[in-house]
Amino acid sequence: MAVPGTLDDHAYDDHAYDDHARHAQVPQDAGVAAIARLLAGRGVVVLSGAGLSTESGIPDYRGVTGSRRRGTPMTYQEFTGSAEARRRYWARSHAGWQAIARAEPNAGHRAVEELRRSGRVAAVITQNVDGLHHAAGTRDAVELHGGLDRVVCLDCRHTSTRAELDRRLDALNAGFRAADAAVNPDGDAELLPELVADFRVASCRKCGGVLKPDVVFFGESVPKARVELCYRLVDAARSLLVLGSSLTVMSGLRFVRRAARAGKPVAIVNQGATRGDELAAVKLSLPLGATLTALTASAASAAPAAGLTDHQSRARSDT
Repeated sequence: MAVPGTLDDHAYDDHAYDDHARHAQVPQDAGVAAIARLLAGRGVVVLSGAGLSTESGIPDYRGVTGSRRRGTPMTYQEFTGSAEARRRYWARSHAGWQAIARAEPNAGHRAVEELRRSGRVAAVITQNVDGLHHAAGTRDAVELHGGLDRVVCLDCRHTSTRAELDRRLDALNAGFRAADAAVNPDGDAELLPELVADFRVASCRKCGGVLKPDVVFFGESVPKARVELCYRLVDAARSLLVLGSSLTVMSGLRFVRRAARAGKPVAIVNQGATRGDELAAVKLSLPLGATLTALTASAASAAPAAGLTDHQSRARSDT
Protein backbone atom coordinates (compact mmCIF):
# COMPACT_ATOMS: atom_id res chain seq x y z
CA MET A 1 0.00 0.00 0.00
CA ALA A 2 1.69 3.13 0.45
CA VAL A 3 4.50 5.13 1.61
CA PRO A 4 3.24 8.66 1.00
CA GLY A 5 4.10 11.68 -1.13
CA THR A 6 4.45 12.46 -4.81
CA LEU A 7 6.55 10.27 -7.07
CA ASP A 8 9.35 12.81 -6.73
CA ASP A 9 8.85 12.87 -2.97
CA HIS A 10 9.30 9.09 -2.96
CA ALA A 11 12.61 9.04 -4.80
CA TYR A 12 15.05 6.93 -2.86
CA ASP A 13 18.36 5.14 -3.15
CA ASP A 14 18.49 1.60 -1.78
CA HIS A 15 22.28 1.74 -1.48
CA ALA A 16 23.83 2.58 1.86
CA TYR A 17 24.49 6.23 2.51
CA ASP A 18 28.28 5.94 2.35
CA ASP A 19 28.94 9.68 2.50
CA HIS A 20 27.56 9.80 6.04
CA ALA A 21 30.51 7.79 7.33
CA ARG A 22 32.52 11.01 7.64
CA HIS A 23 30.72 11.90 10.88
CA ALA A 24 32.95 11.91 13.94
CA GLN A 25 32.43 9.06 16.38
CA VAL A 26 31.49 10.14 19.91
CA PRO A 27 30.30 8.19 22.95
CA GLN A 28 26.57 7.53 23.12
CA ASP A 29 26.30 9.35 26.46
CA ALA A 30 27.55 12.57 24.85
CA GLY A 31 24.93 12.33 22.12
CA VAL A 32 22.13 11.61 24.59
CA ALA A 33 23.26 14.55 26.73
CA ALA A 34 23.30 16.86 23.70
CA ILE A 35 19.73 15.91 22.75
CA ALA A 36 18.64 16.29 26.38
CA ARG A 37 19.93 19.87 26.33
CA LEU A 38 17.94 20.57 23.16
CA LEU A 39 14.81 19.23 24.86
CA ALA A 40 15.53 21.26 27.99
CA GLY A 41 15.58 24.33 25.76
CA ARG A 42 12.01 23.53 24.68
CA GLY A 43 10.49 24.40 21.31
CA VAL A 44 11.43 20.99 19.83
CA VAL A 45 9.44 19.60 16.90
CA VAL A 46 9.47 15.81 16.58
CA LEU A 47 9.38 14.13 13.15
CA SER A 48 8.70 10.42 13.61
CA GLY A 49 8.86 7.46 11.23
CA ALA A 50 8.20 3.73 11.09
CA GLY A 51 11.13 2.90 13.37
CA LEU A 52 9.25 4.38 16.31
CA SER A 53 6.51 1.74 15.97
CA THR A 54 8.64 -1.40 15.66
CA GLU A 55 8.50 -1.93 19.44
CA SER A 56 4.70 -2.05 19.06
CA GLY A 57 5.06 -5.03 16.71
CA ILE A 58 4.73 -3.10 13.44
CA PRO A 59 7.72 -3.70 11.14
CA ASP A 60 9.62 -0.79 9.63
CA TYR A 61 10.39 -0.31 5.94
CA ARG A 62 14.15 -0.75 5.86
CA GLY A 63 15.76 -1.80 9.11
CA VAL A 64 19.35 -0.96 9.98
CA THR A 65 20.73 -1.82 6.52
CA GLY A 66 18.82 0.90 4.66
CA SER A 67 17.62 -1.64 2.06
CA ARG A 68 13.90 -1.86 1.42
CA ARG A 69 12.41 -5.00 3.00
CA ARG A 70 9.82 -5.76 0.32
CA GLY A 71 8.78 -4.64 -3.16
CA THR A 72 7.47 -1.22 -4.12
CA PRO A 73 3.96 -0.58 -2.74
CA MET A 74 0.93 -0.01 -4.93
CA THR A 75 0.69 3.43 -6.53
CA TYR A 76 -2.30 5.74 -6.49
CA GLN A 77 -2.52 5.42 -10.26
CA GLU A 78 -2.65 1.63 -10.08
CA PHE A 79 -5.26 1.68 -7.31
CA THR A 80 -7.58 4.11 -9.08
CA GLY A 81 -7.09 2.62 -12.54
CA SER A 82 -7.77 -1.06 -11.90
CA ALA A 83 -10.57 -2.92 -10.13
CA GLU A 84 -8.26 -5.92 -9.88
CA ALA A 85 -5.59 -3.80 -8.18
CA ARG A 86 -8.19 -2.58 -5.67
CA ARG A 87 -9.28 -6.16 -5.01
CA ARG A 88 -5.65 -7.12 -4.33
CA TYR A 89 -5.11 -4.10 -2.12
CA TRP A 90 -8.24 -4.55 0.00
CA ALA A 91 -7.70 -8.30 0.42
CA ARG A 92 -4.16 -7.68 1.66
CA SER A 93 -5.20 -4.72 3.79
CA HIS A 94 -8.13 -6.59 5.34
CA ALA A 95 -5.77 -9.42 6.27
CA GLY A 96 -3.32 -7.02 7.91
CA TRP A 97 -5.71 -4.59 9.55
CA GLN A 98 -6.18 -6.49 12.81
CA ALA A 99 -2.43 -6.40 13.49
CA ILE A 100 -2.53 -2.61 13.18
CA ALA A 101 -5.75 -2.29 15.17
CA ARG A 102 -4.35 -4.38 18.03
CA ALA A 103 -1.04 -2.49 18.24
CA GLU A 104 -0.51 -0.41 21.38
CA PRO A 105 1.72 2.64 21.89
CA ASN A 106 5.16 1.68 23.15
CA ALA A 107 7.62 3.39 25.49
CA GLY A 108 8.79 5.68 22.69
CA HIS A 109 5.29 7.01 21.93
CA ARG A 110 4.64 7.48 25.64
CA ALA A 111 7.91 9.34 26.12
CA VAL A 112 7.11 11.70 23.24
CA GLU A 113 3.74 12.43 24.83
CA GLU A 114 5.38 13.06 28.22
CA LEU A 115 7.82 15.47 26.57
CA ARG A 116 4.91 17.23 24.89
CA ARG A 117 2.96 17.54 28.14
CA SER A 118 6.02 18.97 29.88
CA GLY A 119 6.33 21.63 27.17
CA ARG A 120 9.69 20.42 25.89
CA VAL A 121 8.20 19.13 22.62
CA ALA A 122 6.17 21.82 20.90
CA ALA A 123 4.67 19.68 18.12
CA VAL A 124 4.76 16.21 16.58
CA ILE A 125 4.74 15.41 12.87
CA THR A 126 4.49 11.71 12.06
CA GLN A 127 5.02 9.90 8.78
CA ASN A 128 3.28 6.86 10.29
CA VAL A 129 -0.28 5.84 9.45
CA ASP A 130 -0.79 3.56 12.48
CA GLY A 131 -2.42 6.12 14.81
CA LEU A 132 -0.16 5.23 17.74
CA HIS A 133 0.80 8.83 18.59
CA HIS A 134 -2.89 9.65 18.91
CA ALA A 135 -3.46 6.51 21.00
CA ALA A 136 -0.63 7.61 23.32
CA GLY A 137 -2.43 10.89 23.96
CA THR A 138 -0.74 13.14 21.40
CA ARG A 139 -4.04 14.00 19.78
CA ASP A 140 -2.66 16.99 17.90
CA ALA A 141 0.13 15.00 16.21
CA VAL A 142 0.03 15.86 12.50
CA GLU A 143 -0.41 12.66 10.49
CA LEU A 144 1.53 13.72 7.42
CA HIS A 145 0.50 10.67 5.42
CA GLY A 146 -2.98 10.21 6.86
CA GLY A 147 -4.34 7.37 8.99
CA LEU A 148 -5.37 3.78 8.34
CA ASP A 149 -8.25 4.10 10.81
CA ARG A 150 -10.20 6.20 8.29
CA VAL A 151 -11.67 5.44 4.85
CA VAL A 152 -12.65 7.99 2.20
CA CYS A 153 -14.85 7.68 -0.89
CA LEU A 154 -13.03 8.93 -3.97
CA ASP A 155 -16.34 9.94 -5.58
CA CYS A 156 -18.40 11.75 -2.91
CA ARG A 157 -15.54 12.24 -0.36
CA HIS A 158 -17.62 10.77 2.47
CA THR A 159 -15.40 9.50 5.27
CA SER A 160 -16.07 6.54 7.54
CA THR A 161 -14.17 4.47 10.06
CA ARG A 162 -11.97 1.54 9.20
CA ALA A 163 -13.71 -0.47 11.92
CA GLU A 164 -17.00 -0.11 10.06
CA LEU A 165 -15.40 -1.17 6.77
CA ASP A 166 -13.76 -4.13 8.51
CA ARG A 167 -17.18 -5.38 9.61
CA ARG A 168 -18.56 -4.98 6.08
CA LEU A 169 -15.63 -6.84 4.54
CA ASP A 170 -16.05 -9.65 7.07
CA ALA A 171 -19.69 -10.00 6.03
CA LEU A 172 -18.84 -9.96 2.32
CA ASN A 173 -16.01 -12.46 2.71
CA ALA A 174 -17.21 -15.05 5.19
CA GLY A 175 -14.53 -17.65 5.82
CA PHE A 176 -11.66 -15.42 4.62
CA ARG A 177 -8.60 -16.46 6.61
CA ALA A 178 -5.01 -15.26 6.40
CA ALA A 179 -3.86 -15.72 9.99
CA ASP A 180 -0.22 -16.40 9.19
CA ALA A 181 0.25 -13.60 6.67
CA ALA A 182 3.27 -11.34 7.18
CA VAL A 183 2.13 -7.76 7.82
CA ASN A 184 3.90 -4.78 6.25
CA PRO A 185 4.47 -1.40 8.01
CA ASP A 186 1.58 0.20 6.17
CA GLY A 187 -0.89 -2.46 7.29
CA ASP A 188 -1.25 -4.75 4.30
CA ALA A 189 -0.26 -8.41 4.36
CA GLU A 190 1.49 -10.83 2.05
CA LEU A 191 -1.18 -13.13 0.56
CA LEU A 192 -1.27 -16.08 -1.81
CA PRO A 193 -2.99 -15.26 -5.13
CA GLU A 194 -5.83 -17.73 -4.44
CA LEU A 195 -6.81 -15.76 -1.34
CA VAL A 196 -7.12 -12.60 -3.42
CA ALA A 197 -9.00 -14.01 -6.42
CA ASP A 198 -12.43 -14.34 -4.80
CA PHE A 199 -12.20 -11.39 -2.40
CA ARG A 200 -15.23 -9.08 -2.56
CA VAL A 201 -14.62 -5.33 -2.24
CA ALA A 202 -17.06 -2.98 -0.49
CA SER A 203 -18.24 0.24 -2.12
CA CYS A 204 -19.30 3.53 -0.54
CA ARG A 205 -22.58 3.28 1.42
CA LYS A 206 -23.53 6.80 0.35
CA CYS A 207 -22.96 6.75 -3.41
CA GLY A 208 -21.59 3.34 -4.39
CA GLY A 209 -18.22 4.87 -5.23
CA VAL A 210 -14.66 3.64 -4.78
CA LEU A 211 -13.33 3.45 -1.21
CA LYS A 212 -9.70 4.17 -0.37
CA PRO A 213 -7.89 4.27 2.98
CA ASP A 214 -7.39 7.86 4.08
CA VAL A 215 -3.63 7.65 3.53
CA VAL A 216 -1.33 9.07 0.89
CA PHE A 217 -0.21 6.50 -1.68
CA PHE A 218 2.88 6.54 -3.86
CA GLY A 219 2.13 8.89 -6.75
CA GLU A 220 -0.28 10.93 -4.64
CA SER A 221 0.60 14.30 -3.13
CA VAL A 222 0.40 15.09 0.55
CA PRO A 223 -2.36 17.73 0.83
CA LYS A 224 -0.86 21.19 0.42
CA ALA A 225 -2.50 22.59 3.55
CA ARG A 226 -0.99 19.77 5.62
CA VAL A 227 2.49 20.38 4.23
CA GLU A 228 2.19 24.11 4.89
CA LEU A 229 1.09 23.42 8.48
CA CYS A 230 4.19 21.28 9.00
CA TYR A 231 6.41 23.99 7.52
CA ARG A 232 4.92 26.50 9.97
CA LEU A 233 5.61 24.16 12.87
CA VAL A 234 9.23 23.70 11.77
CA ASP A 235 9.65 27.44 11.23
CA ALA A 236 8.40 28.14 14.75
CA ALA A 237 10.62 25.47 16.32
CA ARG A 238 13.96 25.95 18.05
CA SER A 239 15.16 22.50 16.92
CA LEU A 240 14.03 19.35 15.10
CA LEU A 241 14.25 15.82 16.51
CA VAL A 242 13.90 12.95 14.02
CA LEU A 243 12.85 9.62 15.52
CA GLY A 244 12.91 6.31 13.65
CA SER A 245 12.99 7.56 10.06
CA SER A 246 15.56 6.87 7.36
CA LEU A 247 14.31 10.08 5.66
CA THR A 248 14.45 8.18 2.39
CA VAL A 249 11.45 9.93 0.84
CA MET A 250 11.31 13.67 0.33
CA SER A 251 8.02 14.05 2.20
CA GLY A 252 9.94 13.89 5.49
CA LEU A 253 13.43 14.93 4.39
CA ARG A 254 12.20 18.36 3.26
CA PHE A 255 11.49 19.36 6.87
CA VAL A 256 15.02 18.40 7.92
CA ARG A 257 16.45 20.44 5.07
CA ARG A 258 14.25 23.41 5.95
CA ALA A 259 15.32 23.34 9.60
CA ALA A 260 19.00 23.04 8.65
CA ARG A 261 18.77 25.93 6.18
CA ALA A 262 17.31 28.08 8.95
CA GLY A 263 20.24 27.21 11.23
CA LYS A 264 18.12 25.15 13.63
CA PRO A 265 19.84 22.15 15.25
CA VAL A 266 18.69 18.78 13.87
CA ALA A 267 19.08 15.64 16.01
CA ILE A 268 18.39 12.14 14.68
CA VAL A 269 17.79 8.91 16.61
CA ASN A 270 17.47 6.04 14.13
CA GLN A 271 18.93 2.56 13.88
CA GLY A 272 20.69 2.81 10.54
CA ALA A 273 21.87 5.56 8.22
CA THR A 274 19.51 8.29 7.02
CA ARG A 275 19.49 10.73 4.12
CA GLY A 276 19.65 13.56 6.63
CA ASP A 277 22.76 12.46 8.49
CA GLU A 278 25.02 15.13 7.00
CA LEU A 279 22.57 17.79 8.19
CA ALA A 280 22.38 16.46 11.75
CA ALA A 281 24.14 18.12 14.66
CA VAL A 282 23.94 14.80 16.47
CA LYS A 283 22.99 11.29 15.30
CA LEU A 284 22.38 8.26 17.53
CA SER A 285 21.79 4.68 16.37
CA LEU A 286 19.98 3.39 19.44
CA PRO A 287 16.68 1.64 20.30
CA LEU A 288 14.04 4.33 20.57
CA GLY A 289 11.97 3.15 23.53
CA ALA A 290 14.80 3.03 26.04
CA THR A 291 16.55 6.07 24.57
CA LEU A 292 13.47 8.31 24.68
CA THR A 293 12.63 7.15 28.19
CA ALA A 294 16.16 8.13 29.28
CA LEU A 295 15.91 11.45 27.44
CA THR A 296 12.67 12.27 29.20
CA ALA A 297 14.39 11.91 32.55
CA SER A 298 17.60 13.64 31.44
CA ALA A 299 15.82 16.65 29.91
CA ALA A 300 14.21 17.44 33.25
CA SER A 301 17.60 18.15 34.82
CA ALA A 302 19.65 19.26 31.79
CA ALA A 303 20.76 22.86 31.34
CA PRO A 304 18.83 24.42 28.45
CA ALA A 305 20.77 25.07 25.26
CA ALA A 306 19.73 26.91 22.13
CA GLY A 307 21.98 24.65 20.08
CA LEU A 308 24.95 22.32 20.24
CA THR A 309 28.57 23.16 20.78
CA ASP A 310 31.06 23.12 17.92
CA HIS A 311 32.60 19.96 19.37
CA GLN A 312 29.23 18.21 19.14
CA SER A 313 28.36 19.58 15.71
CA ARG A 314 28.19 16.80 13.15
CA ALA A 315 28.63 14.26 15.94
CA ARG A 316 27.46 10.71 15.46
CA SER A 317 27.30 7.63 17.66
CA ASP A 318 26.70 4.21 16.11
CA THR A 319 28.15 2.13 18.91
